[in-house]
Amino acid sequence: MRTVKVNASTPYDILIGNDLLDRCGELCRNVLSPCRLCIVSDDTVAALYLERAEKSLRAAGFDTVSFVFPHGEASKTMDTIVNIVEFLAESRLTRTDCLIALGGGVVGDMCGFAAAIYLRGIKFIQIPTTLLAAVDSSVGGKTGVDLKAGKNLAGAFHQPSLVICDYSTLDTLPPETFADGCAEVIKYGVINDRAFFDRLSGGIREQIEDVIAECVMNKSRVVEEDEFEAGTRQLLNLGHTIGHAIELCSSLAISHGSAVAIGMVIVMRAAVREGLCPMADLEALLALLRREKLPVSCDFTAEQLTAVATADKKRKGNSITLVVPYSIGDTRLVKLPIDELCGFIQKGL
Repeated sequence: MRTVKVNASTPYDILIGNDLLDRCGELCRNVLSPCRLCIVSDDTVAALYLERAEKSLRAAGFDTVSFVFPHGEASKTMDTIVNIVEFLAESRLTRTDCLIALGGGVVGDMCGFAAAIYLRGIKFIQIPTTLLAAVDSSVGGKTGVDLKAGKNLAGAFHQPSLVICDYSTLDTLPPETFADGCAEVIKYGVINDRAFFDRLSGGIREQIEDVIAECVMNKSRVVEEDEFEAGTRQLLNLGHTIGHAIELCSSLAISHGSAVAIGMVIVMRAAVREGLCPMADLEALLALLRREKLPVSCDFTAEQLTAVATADKKRKGNSITLVVPYSIGDTRLVKLPIDELCGFIQKGL
């Protein structure tokens, strides 16, 4: 088992290993006194892993209840959040109790947000079961829900008390869900680590423990430097502004990871056409995304994507901040006037 320490406002450990789910009770006892736990999960993950998690937690002396909601981005709403916190209140959880997010990115975001607002904030623990959650959304304390106007427009920064990453749970993922996580893995290399990007050509699944550890160490360094996303942490949004627009334009038919992959390609191609980034780096990105069975294009117009992207939370007044690659391993924050965004996206298409 590997341990990565995150020195955020609430310091915590990320534990990475095989078959940790059956030890989750013992591992939680290292950071929690015996208390009441609410496991938040979705119906897909609960069918696979809820019983095992409950067994381990109860054996370690915890009293558990569970809240399960329908899987998918369509459940990532304020209505679901209200249902979760009402359940917590009905179950009489107190400020010394804790939530556990058992699932992928949607579960982690929802559980973390519920923990942030219930009783003005209680502890929560992440047990990610997807590659995307393991390498990205379970780390760093960003929680939230979608609104009709856009993704993650309501939320809070609320750091977990522990992250337990059992990568044996990735074995049950459908290939397309595993690929979603690969997009976030590749993102880290493009942002600031060319050597890591180059190693990924050896296959992500083939070196899964090393890949997860490298990604969470990378993200933990960024979070420690800029926990509340005032500066350098914004670099982690590479591909996300346009990617979120792609998700919404598709009515969520295009998954988050696929949309981020396409978003990275669009912004890098635009950078190439503006003379900022070498064509060879775009070709390398395309090759790696295709190797991991990720899409690299979409059918939406620049006008359609712009209409949605202008509602993104990274907009400030009449400008929006984009993460632009100048090369693989060198990305920069570029403040773009809103009236230039459509033209930039058009170059990327």
